[in-house]
Amino acid sequence: MHVRLCDEFEHGFGWIADEFLLRCSHALVADGRVWLVDPVDAEGVEERIRAAGEPAGVIQLLDRHGRDSAALAARLGVPHHVVPRSPLAGAPFEFRSIRKWRFWQEVALWWPDAHVLACADALATVAPYRAPGERVAVHPLLRPFPPRRTFGGVEPRHILCGHGEGVRGDEAAPALRTAVANARRGLPSVMLQIVRAGARGAAAKAERR
Repeated sequence: MHVRLCDEFEHGFGWIADEFLLRCSHALVADGRVWLVDPVDAEGVEERIRAAGEPAGVIQLLDRHGRDSAALAARLGVPHHVVPRSPLAGAPFEFRSIRKWRFWQEVALWWPDAHVLACADALATVAPYRAPGERVAVHPLLRPFPPRRTFGGVEPRHILCGHGEGVRGDEAAPALRTAVANARRGLPSVMLQIVRAGARGAAAKAERR
C-alpha cells in the first residue's frame, strides 16, 4: 500500500493511504513515548514510529476500525487498546464517548494540554462527507443526532481524522463548531454527493473490465 506523510506537527505526525476514503493514521508523541491511533501498516511506517520515540501503545477508537492495530501492537510489543473509555496509564489523553451502541462503539481522543482532538469516523475531511461550507464534517450516519455533548467545551488546535488530512491552527475550533451546527441541515447534500461518488466509482470500475 502506498502512503504519504501528513499532519506533521509538534506533537506527532500522520500518514495517509491514497485511496477513495483516504484512510489516515496518526502517531502522537508525549514525553518521548509514541502512541499510535488507528494505524494502517505500510513500508517505512515502523521505522518512522521508532525514530519518533519509544512505542507505548496502539489506540483503536472505533470497534470496527481494526485496520492493522493488532499486528502493529504485536510487532512493537505494546498494548492494543480497543475503544478505551478510561485514561491509559502514562498517557496524557482522555476519551469521550461518541457512540455506545451494539453495532457502533466509538470514542474520541482528547489531549487537553496539546489541544489535540482525534476521531476515527465521527469527523472526516474527505470530500463526499462534507456539505458546502464545511472544512470538517460529521459522519453522515451521525448527522441526524450529532455528538454535541462529546465535543462540548472542546477547543482544538489540531483535529485529526481517520479519513482525510486534519485541520490545524486557528481554523480548527471554528471548523468543529460549524460541523456540529450544520450536521442536520447538511445531510441531504451529503447523501447526494455520496450517491454521485458511488455512481462514478461503479462507472470507472466497469470501464476497467
